[in-house]
Amino acid sequence: MKLLALVLAAPLLLAQAKPVLVPDVSQREIRIAYSFTGAELLLFGAILYPGGKLPDDEHRTDLVVVVKGPVQSITVREKEKLAGVWVNAQALRYRSAPSFYAIASSRPIERIVDERTRAIYELGLDSLQLSPASSAAPTVQDRFARGLVDLRRRAGLYVEAPRAVEITQDVLYRARVSIPARVPVGQFTAETFLIREGKVLAAAVREITVEKAGFERYVARAADRNAVPYGLVAVAMSVLLGWGAGRLAQRV
Repeated sequence: MKLLALVLAAPLLLAQAKPVLVPDVSQREIRIAYSFTGAELLLFGAILYPGGKLPDDEHRTDLVVVVKGPVQSITVREKEKLAGVWVNAQALRYRSAPSFYAIASSRPIERIVDERTRAIYELGLDSLQLSPASSAAPTVQDRFARGLVDLRRRAGLYVEAPRAVEITQDVLYRARVSIPARVPVGQFTAETFLIREGKVLAAAVREITVEKAGFERYVARAADRNAVPYGLVAVAMSVLLGWGAGRLAQRV
């Protein structure tokens, strides 16, 4: 059905003056249950050129795919050793750090576009606009930004995959992005960029919903809609389980 839609849309899109991207994703919804161990998204599509003619110059066509999760406020803390004990030291809060970020490209991103273009479109982990909430010195902001990116990279939440986009005959493309088990829920976007001669010629976005399913969804909704009763029940259950474990230990 998706291929049929591409074919039916082709005559209309071919009349455009600039190339047009027709992207899609293998899953529009990802449901997280207790057994969720991660998922793999297939992002694919076609490039439709004006008049149906491929460019006849020697310049290379590149594609970049960026999958982003919802932004969130996060506080990054540094630790320092004091009297042999690691303690929290300086901290910096970011207002809008992406909860998940993955970029896949046909070549290393620094070989496709310059630094200014990367910053405009947030192409690459070094080009993320993290929006620090305080007016710390630029050197401090850079240090904490590198720390945040490193932490999330090690958790599998920030990913760079150069040469992960496969382009067939300058028309069809596909890329795979791994979604880790610890992925946050919310509305995700998959944005595709068509780039030639260092310029973004076309872009298109598809949305992906990541949500909890089954018992996990019920618990998450209860915690969100009834925070106080949920907290009281959680505390009561902890006390009850602790008391039960203590009684059991006395009998053994």
